[in-house]
Amino acid sequence: MSKNRTQHLVYALITVFITVHLFVFYSLYVIEGDNLMQATGMASVLQALDSQGGVYMLGIYLPIWLMVVIETVCAFVLAVAMGSPLAFRLASRKFDPRRNHPMIFESAIITATVCLMCPSMSLLADFFYYPYYKGFDIIDFLCRWFRLVCYNLPFAYFSQMFFVQPFVRFVIRRLFASNIAQRNEQNSNKTVKPSDETEAIADVIIREDEIAATD
Repeated sequence: MSKNRTQHLVYALITVFITVHLFVFYSLYVIEGDNLMQATGMASVLQALDSQGGVYMLGIYLPIWLMVVIETVCAFVLAVAMGSPLAFRLASRKFDPRRNHPMIFESAIITATVCLMCPSMSLLADFFYYPYYKGFDIIDFLCRWFRLVCYNLPFAYFSQMFFVQPFVRFVIRRLFASNIAQRNEQNSNKTVKPSDETEAIADVIIREDEIAATD
């Protein structure tokens, strides 16, 4: 496996791992917390989940850890196969990390990623958590999907922009310092456009260091 591929997979895995845990909290506590406590008569969300045997998913009740595993696997596959590649292509149409301010390019990738991944994961969540015990109605399914997108999109955007991606770049900068330095040497004249998100992230980090050095 190439260094770029390894870096790309590690980047995606760290991002997905953090994001899934954030959304589990957001979904169970912020969105559904009051409903769960009212339905079970419990004083906390964890007590409510314990009393009903876990999280309702795929028509049955599953423990939270299994819910996290399922969502992490699905999100990781979607991010690697669709989210990251398409987001990089969309951002690269208008911006270049070698020339533009790193925050502009990074913001473009985050925006594109959220716009791709949020509806996709919301659709999966709708499929996972639909109340099948009430029967299935396609109109209701689509309305629930749209409602989930409305709930999830603001949280996804701001959490990625201000917490998740800055933290992941901080980790990647230290885990793959040699890869980033190699990219800087190969592209010292800034003529080689990044071919994928891994190289783009390296260019963003390099530009951040250059700007910091001039301040």
